Amino acid sequence: MATDGARPGSPGMRLGELLSDLRTERDAALAGRDRVRDLVEAVASVGRDLHPEIVLQRVVTAATELVDARYGALHVAGEDRPPVEHVPAGEEETARMGHCSLGRDPLGRVMRDARPLRLARVPGRPPADSFLGVPLRVGDELFGALCLIGKRGDADFDQDDEDLIVALATAAGTAIGNARLYEVAHNLGVRLQAGSDMTTRLLSGEGPGDVLAQLTRRMREIADSDTALVFFPVEGGTTLRALISEGVGGLAGGEVGADSSLAGLALRTGDAVVVDDLVGGGYETIRNVPIGPAAAVPLISAGSTHGVLVLGKWSGRVPFAPCTLRMIRSCAAQAAGALELAKARLDAERLHTLEDRDRIARDLHDVVIQRLFAVAMTLMSTVRLVDHPEARGRVRHSVDELDETIRQIRATVFALQGPRALGESGLRARVAELVDDTYGDLGFRPVLRLDGQLDYGVPDDVAEQVLAVLHEALSNVARHAGAGHVWVSLEQSGGQVTLVVEDDGVGLPPGGRRSGLRNLERRAGDLGGSFEVGPRRGGGTRMLWRVPVS
Repeated sequence: MATDGARPGSPGMRLGELLSDLRTERDAALAGRDRVRDLVEAVASVGRDLHPEIVLQRVVTAATELVDARYGALHVAGEDRPPVEHVPAGEEETARMGHCSLGRDPLGRVMRDARPLRLARVPGRPPADSFLGVPLRVGDELFGALCLIGKRGDADFDQDDEDLIVALATAAGTAIGNARLYEVAHNLGVRLQAGSDMTTRLLSGEGPGDVLAQLTRRMREIADSDTALVFFPVEGGTTLRALISEGVGGLAGGEVGADSSLAGLALRTGDAVVVDDLVGGGYETIRNVPIGPAAAVPLISAGSTHGVLVLGKWSGRVPFAPCTLRMIRSCAAQAAGALELAKARLDAERLHTLEDRDRIARDLHDVVIQRLFAVAMTLMSTVRLVDHPEARGRVRHSVDELDETIRQIRATVFALQGPRALGESGLRARVAELVDDTYGDLGFRPVLRLDGQLDYGVPDDVAEQVLAVLHEALSNVARHAGAGHVWVSLEQSGGQVTLVVEDDGVGLPPGGRRSGLRNLERRAGDLGGSFEVGPRRGGGTRMLWRVPVS
């Protein structure tokens, strides 16, 4: 009896089985060809960029999509940073559970054994979440590990998946190595340019404060941060004051505690400190500015601290990339070295000035005074030869003028040599030292002008008051003015000592004087003098303090 189907073992049955096998092999070959094509495209996408962070992100994205995983992450060995992740659309719940710790299985086994690992189930996760981990090497160094969780369709990762990710990891290692070389070359170029800019500015005569302000602007641009500040310790180191601020107005002059701020932590440890959330971490900020990711880098060279550079981004922005932090740290170290050299140059210039003062004093005493004295003696002997009364009067008047000139020159010689000869500092030197010391508070050195017999024409009690008033005035400028320049003038003439301090800051508050200025007015009144404060022509504040001297 005839049947519709072929009998078992018949030629028709064998032909059907053969055709089915051929179709299966064809489908497998096509699928394999597609996966090879996908692998080639993944490798090409990984090597398409040289920025280290972009390369890492592309590695994770390519691996996740290549094996159709629901979550992918790349953990970098030896760096305290979150993993680089990729979450396909619709897999947010898987991503929420996807964070793996390097110290725990199964990822810990991948890092420890440095070989691929496949698991049908991840402990502590839903049954459908299989695991595939592959070590990632850069040269002979174990750079990190690729972690893939949960294959779509609830299937397990198979040997083909593992082979694809191993091949991708090999290509990724080369791409990461190239990105590292690019980072080194790029950072070197940035450092060289920053160093060249600083050197040019310092050699052109700009002060360290101006150079540091320019560096702060440059670091903010490099780091793509929203704020950049330089803090200096004040009040015995218990407080840090922001003397340079870039990006957000009104922060210069603000203060934070040394024990409660990120800048203080960097200063204590002597090393860079990085956080992902400054406010969330409980660190103090100026005016409660909502800073999220932040980095604090101390400017230290040869044991001297030139401040702390703090960079911050608004809350919600991505943290600073490790390559960016390495570049900032390198530039900060170079800047600290340049500032140390600038300080040494200023010290050398000051020593040269003192040597010039000694030389000028010797020339005045040994040459000028002696010649003037000889001229005066000649005129005195000539008086007897002059018969006309008016002519004799003019000669005597000229002799008196020469005597007064000699006295003034001798006073100048004493002013130039006196403090060093006495083994102590006169008012002139103490004022110059006080002004130099305000660099740490202001971030720059004020312009100083000194006139008159300050070392010998000002009583000690008045000199002490002058120093106290100057210190308080400059402290007020540092705390409140937000100034970029300060001018100090101290003059002794006409029986008075006059101190003028001007700045180009924000000026007096609308309500009138600051309370800290009342003390300056009281000091002037106690000595029978006067005190005035008001707006400076061109913007800022002008303070005048004047007292009589006997």
